[in-house]
Amino acid sequence: MKIYPLNTGNFKLDGGAMFGVVPKQLWQKTNPADENNLCQWAMRSMLIENGNRLMLIDTGIGDKQDEKFFSHYHLSGSDSLEGNLRKYGFSHDDITDVFLTHLHFDHVGGAIKWNKERTGFIPAFKNATYWSTEKHWQWAVEPNAREKASFLKENILPIQESGQLKFIERSGDYAKNVFENINVLFVDGHTESMMIPEISYRGKKLVFMADLLPSAGHLPLPYVMGYDTRPLLTLDEKGKFLNRAADEELILFFEHDSVNECCTVQHTEKGVRLKETFTFESMFGK
Repeated sequence: MKIYPLNTGNFKLDGGAMFGVVPKQLWQKTNPADENNLCQWAMRSMLIENGNRLMLIDTGIGDKQDEKFFSHYHLSGSDSLEGNLRKYGFSHDDITDVFLTHLHFDHVGGAIKWNKERTGFIPAFKNATYWSTEKHWQWAVEPNAREKASFLKENILPIQESGQLKFIERSGDYAKNVFENINVLFVDGHTESMMIPEISYRGKKLVFMADLLPSAGHLPLPYVMGYDTRPLLTLDEKGKFLNRAADEELILFFEHDSVNECCTVQHTEKGVRLKETFTFESMFGK
């Protein structure tokens, strides 16, 4: 098995929305905002090469939306999903599996593209199986008013229409060996049935944090996003996970932290806090 971290680009979101009830004077110490109160965030994906399987975890925001849509998010940087796949010697057609932690636009946008005639949308990975959960899929295709702007039909429906969609079965909050060397934690605070993959890799356990923990700045328990549909449930899920992360010395891989790629955590008198941050390459090599 070999893992490649992929940055699909950076974007900006409102700092207050990203930190919920926490005052700006506290969260801006780790995530400074610009004059419009916007903070910079990454959109990292992860590529897992395992035998004849090449799995992509999340796909970034994509490039098919119109200029008005992208103007809200201030995309920046030279990174792209296509460019980083090419950097490691792969193309879209090599992907066999697309694991979608959830279906918000900044996680699934790159999964779908325009067709050649620009008359409709098709999967960006024509040879891949797309993985979600049935509960989350139904949640996304019949969205509540709070999340409707995050669940874009053009990002979601073409996956099912293509026949490439499959569901990971959920019978509890944790599933072992969903794929070889990959367990899945299911959490419901951010959105219904978000999947957090935990990968056994080179003697360590690496966790793709998605939106359970967007950045190192979100480590204190009250630092919960305003986007979360059930913030009190997030508090519980996050607390349980962070205690286990400290106990088991898990490596946390951040999807949205624009500065810190990975970290470990430790128990302190104030609760679980940051131990150290590092790059994926410094821990595992190229």
